[in-house]
Amino acid sequence: MSLFGAMRLPRSVLFGSGQRRALPAVARQFGQRILICTDPRLGADREIKTLATELERLGATALVYDRTLPDLPTESIMDCLRTAASFMPEAIIGMGGGSCMDMAKAVATLVTHGGEPSDYYGEYKVPGPVIPLIAVPTTSGTGSEVTPVSVVSDTARGTKIGIASPHLIPQVAVCDPELTLTCPPALTACSGGDALTHAIESFTALARPATADLTLQHVFVGKNALSDHFALLAISSIWKSLYPAYVNGNDLRARESLMMGALAAGCAFGTAGTAAAHAIQYPVGNATHTAHGDGVASLLPYVMEFNRPACIESFAQIARMLSLGDAASSDDDLSHVLIDETARLLASVGIPRTLKDLGLAADQQQWTAESAIAIQRLVKNNPRSLDLSSMQAITAAAYSGDRAALRHA
Repeated sequence: MSLFGAMRLPRSVLFGSGQRRALPAVARQFGQRILICTDPRLGADREIKTLATELERLGATALVYDRTLPDLPTESIMDCLRTAASFMPEAIIGMGGGSCMDMAKAVATLVTHGGEPSDYYGEYKVPGPVIPLIAVPTTSGTGSEVTPVSVVSDTARGTKIGIASPHLIPQVAVCDPELTLTCPPALTACSGGDALTHAIESFTALARPATADLTLQHVFVGKNALSDHFALLAISSIWKSLYPAYVNGNDLRARESLMMGALAAGCAFGTAGTAAAHAIQYPVGNATHTAHGDGVASLLPYVMEFNRPACIESFAQIARMLSLGDAASSDDDLSHVLIDETARLLASVGIPRTLKDLGLAADQQQWTAESAIAIQRLVKNNPRSLDLSSMQAITAAAYSGDRAALRHA
C-alpha cells in the first residue's frame, strides 16, 4: 500500500506549564469583543477573572458565559447564542472540558451562519469559515482543542450527535497542564480513559483507499501515516502518566505527559476518526447519563477484543512500543497481552468494568446495539466490519464482563 498521510490541525498550538498567560494577547489579535464560553465552576475561578481583566487591559471587552452544561444540550447552546447576540463577538474562547470547547464551536457556527444546531448535524454541513476560535482545555481528555467536531445532545431526539467540519478546528489551542492540577481523581481517570480510547481507535481505524477526493468526502479519513504518529505519541504518553496523575494530582510531570497524550490523541482522531467504542457509548450515555470518558473506556477492551483479528499487527506494534511481553512473543500473543494490560490499566484508575456497572439496564442491551449500528460516521471507521449481530455480541460481552465470549464472535 502506498504511503498516505492527512492532517487537519489548528494554525497554532501552545503547550506547556504557564502558557495560559499568553492567552489574552493571543485572543486580542482576533478582535476587541471576546466571548468566553465556560461552565459555572470555572466561571467563578480566578483564571477566568484574570483572563477577562487582562483582555480589558489590552483594550478588549470580554463577555463571560459560564452556564455551559455537561454533554452540551441544544438548549444550552441557544441560551448562549441569545446571550451573545447583542455582544456580536469577534472571537470566541472555549475554556474548560470538552463541553465548553464544543459550546464555543457550536456558537461560532451559529453566530457566523445563523440557524440552529440541527442545521449542521453530520459532516461538511458548515458552509464556510466561522469566527476565530481559541480552545483552552482544563482536563486531559477530549482533544476538542484540535478537532473538527462539536458533539451536542439533541434533547428532542434523545441522542448525542456531531457537527463535523474542518471549519470548526480552533485557530489556536492553548494547552497548559497547570490548569489540570485541580482535576479530582475520578475526572482524571475519566478524561484520560477517553484520550486513550481516542488514540487506540484512531491508530486501528479502517484505512481507506487514498483517492484524491478522500479528504473532501470524509471529515474523518481513517488510519494514515500522519495520524499514526500522533496516536503512538498519545498512547505512550498516556500509558506512563494516567495512573501517576490519578494517585497524585499534584504530580506536574504526570499532568504534563497526560495532557500531551490527550492533545496528541486529539490530533490523531481529529483526522483519522474513532470507531465502535464511541458508537456504542452514545446510546449508553443517553440511557445512563454517565460520563462519556467512563463509557468509552469501559467499552474499549471489549471493542479491542472484537477487533483483534483485524488488528493483530497494530496491537503488537503498540505492545512492543510499551515494552509489553518479551522478545520471543509473537504478534498474536502480544495482541492478547495489550488487551489484557489495557483492561488492567483502566481498572487501576477506577473505570467501570461493565455496562452493568455503568447503570445500563439488562433490557436496554438490544436497543443499545440497534442505536449504535445506526451511527454510520463511526461504524464505517471500525477496522472489522460491523453489523447488528456483532454489535449485539459486543454489547452482551460488555454488559456481562465476559471478554472471552468475543474471541469466537
